[in-house]
Amino acid sequence: MRRGIIAAVGCLLLSGKAYAGWYQVKNYEGSIGANPVHLSLQRYDGFGSGITVEGSYFYDAKQSPIALYGKADGTKLTLCEIADEKELDRVLVTGSKTPIDTTGCPLSLDLSQSGATGIWIKGPEKFPVVLKQVAGLDDTAEGKVNGNVEIPFWVQTAVHRFAGIFTKTNAGICMTKLQVINKMKKKTVQSIRFDDADCNAGMLMTPIYMNVQKLGEEIISVNFRGNGGYSIEYGFSLKTKTYHRLVH
Repeated sequence: MRRGIIAAVGCLLLSGKAYAGWYQVKNYEGSIGANPVHLSLQRYDGFGSGITVEGSYFYDAKQSPIALYGKADGTKLTLCEIADEKELDRVLVTGSKTPIDTTGCPLSLDLSQSGATGIWIKGPEKFPVVLKQVAGLDDTAEGKVNGNVEIPFWVQTAVHRFAGIFTKTNAGICMTKLQVINKMKKKTVQSIRFDDADCNAGMLMTPIYMNVQKLGEEIISVNFRGNGGYSIEYGFSLKTKTYHRLVH
C-alpha cells in the first residue's frame, strides 16, 4: 500500500491541497433504521474526481468499517459506499480523473449544527438515518479538537479494526494512540501509544482514514507527516496476540 500513499499525496498536490493543516473532520453517533452506527466525515474543497466528502462508518453490531465518498451541496451530502478493497483502491487510493456519479448511492444526509438526518436506500431497503455530532477536529487554522475524536480507519483484518485517538498537544493535533479493536468482542484489546514530540502520527496528507494501512494479513503501517512523510510497520504476534513494531 506504499504506492497508495504516494498516489494519494499526488492527488492532493494536483488539487492544490499540498499544505500543512487541511483536516476538517466531524464524528457522529446514531442509527440507520434500528441499527446503532458510528460515522465519521472529512470535508474537502475538492478532492480527485469531484469528491468533496470522504468518510468511514460501521454498524456497532458488526464493527466492520465501510468507506464512504461523495459530494456536498451546502448542508446536503450524497454518499456512496465502497464494496471491497479493489473498489477502494480504484476510487479512493489511485483515484480517477473521471467525475464521480453519486446517482443511486445509498446514503443521503442533511447536516445541522448538532447532527444530521437523512435516509439510507439500497434496492427495496429504506431506512431513516438519525445522527448526533459527538466530536470533531479542524487543523486548517489555529487547530481545534472537540470531544473524544476517534477515527475509524478504513483498514481491517478478519479479527480486528483500528481506530486512532486524535488529540491536541503542545506541538499540534495528531494521533496519540492507536486502538486495536476485536470486532467480535467489540472492545479494545490493545493501545499503541506514540512518543512523538513533533506530533506527526496519523497526519500524512492522505484522507485521514488512510493513515493506517494494511501491508499483509497481519501487518499494518502507520503514517507520519514530516520529512516528506514516512511509515512505521507493526506485525501481529500469534504468541502475544498483540501488534509490535517491526524493525527491518
